[in-house]
Amino acid sequence: MHTEVPLAADSRGLRIGVATSRYHHEVTGPLLEGACRAFREAGGSDDDLILVDAPGSFELVSIAHALASRADVDAVVGLGCILTGETTHDRYICEAVANGFAAITAQCGKPIAFGVLTCQSYEQATARAGGAKGNKGVEAMEAAIIAARAVVRIKRIPPGRPA
Repeated sequence: MHTEVPLAADSRGLRIGVATSRYHHEVTGPLLEGACRAFREAGGSDDDLILVDAPGSFELVSIAHALASRADVDAVVGLGCILTGETTHDRYICEAVANGFAAITAQCGKPIAFGVLTCQSYEQATARAGGAKGNKGVEAMEAAIIAARAVVRIKRIPPGRPA
């Protein structure tokens, strides 16, 4: 049996948690606005969004885990901004967040959309937070919606014949 992935996001009836880092809030604020707008434009209601602030991107992992652990949440979107600095600190944070999101997905079976910008400059980040390069918050929300729908469809597929 083939399960198709929809080309358009349909958020009706889904409940999605959004964890947003407040560090670099001038970047993450527009990411959050874009994600919420994408959810509504896909048919969702603001009542079906659970919005939680995080102090920084590293803390997104524990908040995403708490959200994904809820029975009433279908997917999670993690939004943040990590800029390259004078040290390699950004690499460790990026790796920890990416690995953390992957582990949560594997443990909970729910999509965790990676909406964390990993840029070399503030200008690159603002270009991806509603500027010339689009809004990665929108893209992350659409990915979460589409992936959540796919998981729902997969769970409805009847078991195959015994081997």
